[in-house]
Amino acid sequence: MKQFKVVPTIQEFETCKDFADTYGIGKGDLVFVSNGTKNRLFPELDNSGAIVVNYRNYGSGEPTDLMVEGICKDLEGKTYNRVFSIGGGTILDVAKLFALKTVSPVVKLFNKELEIVKDKELILVPTTCGTGSEVTNISILELTAINSKFGLAVDELYPDKAILIPELLAGLPMKYFATSSIDALIHAIESSLSPKGNETTRMFGYKAIEMILKGYMEIRDHGQEARIPLMKDFLMAANYAGIAFGNAGCAAVHALSYPLGAKYHVAHGESNYAMFTGVLNNYMEIKSDGEIARLNKFMAEILGCDVDVVYAELEKLLNVMIPKKALHEYGVTEAELEEFTDSVLENQGRLMANNFVELDRERVYKIYR
Repeated sequence: MKQFKVVPTIQEFETCKDFADTYGIGKGDLVFVSNGTKNRLFPELDNSGAIVVNYRNYGSGEPTDLMVEGICKDLEGKTYNRVFSIGGGTILDVAKLFALKTVSPVVKLFNKELEIVKDKELILVPTTCGTGSEVTNISILELTAINSKFGLAVDELYPDKAILIPELLAGLPMKYFATSSIDALIHAIESSLSPKGNETTRMFGYKAIEMILKGYMEIRDHGQEARIPLMKDFLMAANYAGIAFGNAGCAAVHALSYPLGAKYHVAHGESNYAMFTGVLNNYMEIKSDGEIARLNKFMAEILGCDVDVVYAELEKLLNVMIPKKALHEYGVTEAELEEFTDSVLENQGRLMANNFVELDRERVYKIYR
């Protein structure tokens, strides 16, 4: 039985210049980076000979199949041996695909109708503290044909190197800090509850939970600027959470968030938060002992509250980061809840298999309600 696996070599650099000097990016390299990040921290890329892709030219928000197809078209005839990606979860997930021999048509790739062969070195550099994509073998896209997010999880998508540079997070606005770090917290919690988890994966998951919650409490008590000296801790916590869920998987919170995120273009961490305590409360209604009891006790001790109010206190703390909205505030209608439920059951089996307890159609619909 598989216990634990970390494929990428994880490296930390004090500055972006140290990283750039070490890797000597140039001819034969493909680099995904926004113009803002490039101009501010990697200006040497303009004259490096590398193929530089400003992914923001292909769309905004969460990654889609259309974004990938547009990049593929513009890269036709160009050759490269290394793929670098410097950015948030969107572009890290997209860049993984370009380390493969064949990317397009991307819908066929995600349906595993194409041969999946990795033939390029992949180096990922996160600029947010959320996805943990730099250590996982998962790429998530919105597939516009089914109007939902879909994940491809194969070993060929593992990066070769995961690069952590706290300097890259120095200018991260509060909004993006909040949505990305809540995503990391949910990675850590879902993987800790997953039946595929074990004591090794939970060691990483529980440490990430502790670091994130304690950091949030500092921000609650001392204001938004208190996050600045904690950025390295949050970057590490997101990495630990990525290692945890890369092995044990995410579950219903992510699965239920995908239709909302795809249809209403809600940021990934925010759409996860919309589903978060609803899923946990329904788990508790079905089974309140075992790992969930251990987790609740652990979080209650950090939050300084009784176990029976831990989710309410957790939500109160998260509301300091992002005010939670009801689904109708995003525009979701009651009629769409059936559609969302069907989408989850039809398209998200990979995630729903990791639920702490089984959630049937009635439960999924109840959570949405």
